[in-house]
Amino acid sequence: MASQARIQIPNELFAPAESLHFEGELDLAELQAGPDTYAFSSPVTWSAEISNVGDALLVTGFAQGSARTSCSRCLVDTDYELFGELEGYFIIEKDAGAPSDMEADEFEYLGDDSIIDMEPIVIAALLMDVPMQPLCSDDCKGLCPICGCNLNTETCACANLDAGKPVAADNPFSVLSGYRFDED
Repeated sequence: MASQARIQIPNELFAPAESLHFEGELDLAELQAGPDTYAFSSPVTWSAEISNVGDALLVTGFAQGSARTSCSRCLVDTDYELFGELEGYFIIEKDAGAPSDMEADEFEYLGDDSIIDMEPIVIAALLMDVPMQPLCSDDCKGLCPICGCNLNTETCACANLDAGKPVAADNPFSVLSGYRFDED
């Protein structure tokens, strides 16, 4: 598999209804998705079909890679297999104007060098597959809000509940529980 992220569009692809297959790898160290960082230990692979649809080139395909991030509840490193669908629309003639049925962020103009950079397309596809809240498992118990122990692997004395609230014996903020705010 070629280690490339930029595709030089060959002349035959400028003929209407022509289509070609491309594939490659992208060395992506990490991907930032909101507060979560996904680290890749190996290159992300991608496979794309580029088709001439008359006035534009349509890019479709998939990207996949193995990434590691922290569970949002217990902070344990968790592995994810990411699989995203590639989608890109590149208008061939800059003078053609924008398609009336598309928003400005749904297409790009093909540059004078006739090169399509796959990196932003691959990143966008992978971002669509990352979970909103990465978890090590669906039943992750998270961390104890008082002592911080991982409740998936150990139990703590803080788990004793008093009327549904944790016992505040070791909580340095428990002195604030009786504070009365002014109602101004």
